[in-house]
Amino acid sequence: MRIFNLILESTGSQWNLKQLVNMYVYIFVMSLLVVMEILAEDDSAVCEMLGSPEFPLLSKSGDIIIGGAFSVHSQIVASSFSLSDAPDPLICTRLNFREFRFAQTMIFAIEEINKSSSLLPNISVGYKIFDSCGSTLPSTRAAMGLINGQERSFGKTCSGHSTVHVIVGTSESSSTLVLSQIAGIFQIPVISHFSTCACLSNRKEHPSFFRTIPSDYYQSRALAQLVKYFGWTWVGAVRSDNDYGNNGMATFIEAATKEGICVEYSEAIARTASKEQVERVVRVISRGTARVLIAFLSYDEMDALLEAALSQNLTGLQWVGSESWITAHHLATMKYSGILYGSIGFAIKKAKIAGLQDFLLQEFWEETFGCSFQSGLQDTKQCSGSERLRDIKNPFTDVSELRISNNVYKAVYAVAHAMHSMLKCGENSETVVKHIQDVNFSLESGEKVYFDERGDPAATYQLVNWQRNPAGDIVFVVVGSYDASLQNGKEFTMNGLNITWVTESFERPVSVCSESCPPGFRQAIIKGKPICCFSCITCAAGEISNCTTDSAECSPCPLEYWSNEDHNKCVPKVLEFLSYEETMGTLLTAFSLFGAGLTLVVSFVFFWFRHTPLVKASNSELSFLLLFSLTLCFLCSLTFIGRPTDWSCMLRHVAFGIAFALCISCILTKTITVVIAFKARTPANTVPQCLASHQRMGVVGGTFLQVLVCVVWLALAPPFPHKITMYAAERIILECNLGSSIGFWVVLGYIGLLAVLCLILAFLARKLPDNFNEAKFITFSMLIFSAVWVTFIPAYVSSPGKFTVAVEIFAILASSFGLLFCIFAPKCYILLLKPERNTKNHIMGRDLQKKQLSENDK
Repeated sequence: MRIFNLILESTGSQWNLKQLVNMYVYIFVMSLLVVMEILAEDDSAVCEMLGSPEFPLLSKSGDIIIGGAFSVHSQIVASSFSLSDAPDPLICTRLNFREFRFAQTMIFAIEEINKSSSLLPNISVGYKIFDSCGSTLPSTRAAMGLINGQERSFGKTCSGHSTVHVIVGTSESSSTLVLSQIAGIFQIPVISHFSTCACLSNRKEHPSFFRTIPSDYYQSRALAQLVKYFGWTWVGAVRSDNDYGNNGMATFIEAATKEGICVEYSEAIARTASKEQVERVVRVISRGTARVLIAFLSYDEMDALLEAALSQNLTGLQWVGSESWITAHHLATMKYSGILYGSIGFAIKKAKIAGLQDFLLQEFWEETFGCSFQSGLQDTKQCSGSERLRDIKNPFTDVSELRISNNVYKAVYAVAHAMHSMLKCGENSETVVKHIQDVNFSLESGEKVYFDERGDPAATYQLVNWQRNPAGDIVFVVVGSYDASLQNGKEFTMNGLNITWVTESFERPVSVCSESCPPGFRQAIIKGKPICCFSCITCAAGEISNCTTDSAECSPCPLEYWSNEDHNKCVPKVLEFLSYEETMGTLLTAFSLFGAGLTLVVSFVFFWFRHTPLVKASNSELSFLLLFSLTLCFLCSLTFIGRPTDWSCMLRHVAFGIAFALCISCILTKTITVVIAFKARTPANTVPQCLASHQRMGVVGGTFLQVLVCVVWLALAPPFPHKITMYAAERIILECNLGSSIGFWVVLGYIGLLAVLCLILAFLARKLPDNFNEAKFITFSMLIFSAVWVTFIPAYVSSPGKFTVAVEIFAILASSFGLLFCIFAPKCYILLLKPERNTKNHIMGRDLQKKQLSENDK
């Protein structure tokens, strides 16, 4: 039923390779079990093996048997298939010394355990090692051989136990997937030393799988962080077309995208790919603009790619490799050094296994020297026994880079510790998975071995760089590390050593789609291209990009700041106010001081001629008080110039209001005095005496009301400095906020009321004697004053910034000059230029003439 459910669930969806393999393996095993069950029901039947048994490459009997699957050969000879004949046996070729060393390392570890008195004492450990040939089909046959054994018949029943307790292997993720699927059905644990596909961490699909090498989930992210660290945002990618390469590259691209890295191309190479297909991949790489190549390739696919790259002279690329090939000694030869020199990538931590080299030397004498101890063999020389294995360097005897071999070593010891714990607890082999999950021990080297809940070890890597030693040979130099157990952002560290790059220099290569945008510019994505390909656009006014390079967007400056010319720094905005240094401020200051000085000159003239009839007739007391108030009016305009402060803002409006209230009060009192003096019927010499006290009261009273209004204004809502940014984005207008607009307009309105009353009275007194018609000049002065301040209102409301202040100062000066000239200019003209008119008779002459004429008429 489970098979049919699997088929039904998959109906309508696209089958991938993994699903097909899983289904075929499951159908094969279940069919085998069904046949065995049917045969077992017949008492007369004998349980026999279908097909030929698989025999191990290396084996040894023992109380506990550990299975092994290694790609001792890395190629399969293609055979023809026919529907009428049984397929030929698989033939594996091309001896892989590295994988054979893994198998010998397993044997070495088992021999060590057998000699141990503390680990599995009095229990012998054996092994069965099969050749998986680096392919899924031989791996399937190896799995069945490990489980079934070599006996063809099993008596009347097919039920029994597996011939092995645990399986160590394989090196390829795709082969390990098959091995884990089959062994998992029988709850036989599989511990891989080199399969890194993150898909194997799925406990639902692989409940009995473990490994001593970190998952590609971590390596792919580590590679993305490495590329980001060196500033490469435009890279090419090539991968193995299997579970290892496809899953690893998918994780890398996902992580790289989050880091802002773009992949120009991502090509795949299958182990069975033809020469033409590999050459096509090399052409894609050579045509690409990325100068960094991420090679997530298995051992054999890397070989094929390098051969094609060598034939097409593919050089100048910075290679970033995965753990599968980055420490492969056979690649670090002069043949490939022109291509791979300066490569960098993550590798499993290097370790030392005491005694392993001597063990390997005894196993491979004949293969190393190409000789035989048997005599009489044609085309083969006889070994003399004087050869020195220590002088020979090959992948089998090289123990200088024990990385993956150490994983095999750890896997065997993990099995031994689990079996030791199981036997100590008196449990059967069905609980071995639980005991492997719980192992936690340290090797003699001090390295700890344990598995997490997904069956993975701690994810730690060494960052290695291909450099040359003084002899000119390629060596793998550790330049950094990656530890996934550390805090986020601290996993990747460099040790400070110089890195040699592909150019055989210490200058890091550059790989970007577009040149970096300097500070003051931002990236603009080009339509139809990846985000790493962009153009650089200057930041808008008021925005900056102060990062070193490549800002994705410009940042607006704070409210009181503005961008400089290069748009890479926020500088304080220019504060705009009417200052003494600028031309307008200087001119207004000059006019203000000129007006005040001119008023003082007039005051001196009046004081000099204070005993003359004209000055006396002009009411000298009010005249001097009026001149004093006019001086204050001129000087109060200076408080409007300069940087506004709390005190200056309060002073300017209060001084303006009180000074003009005093001035207009004086003029109003003078006007009333003139009218009363000429309309009174009492003797002339008694009028001034009666009005003197009233004049003072009138001036004080008119001014006091304005003072009272200003005090209330300052107490409730005084003016204060205020920054305005609405008129101009690049500058701040600093002005005095009125605090209360009502207070300002009441002050201005009160001055206007006094001016209107003065104008009305002066207009009514316009027919007084011509020689002393001061009311006429007051009328003119009030007309000018009113015209100035009526014009001031719309100009004040519509003028922005410092021009508002300039308009107010202009109104103050214009109205002050108008009052000064209209009221005092005619008198100064007589006092200075026409002294003959400064007589009592002349001043009163026209009035006497009119009286005489009227009497004659009567």
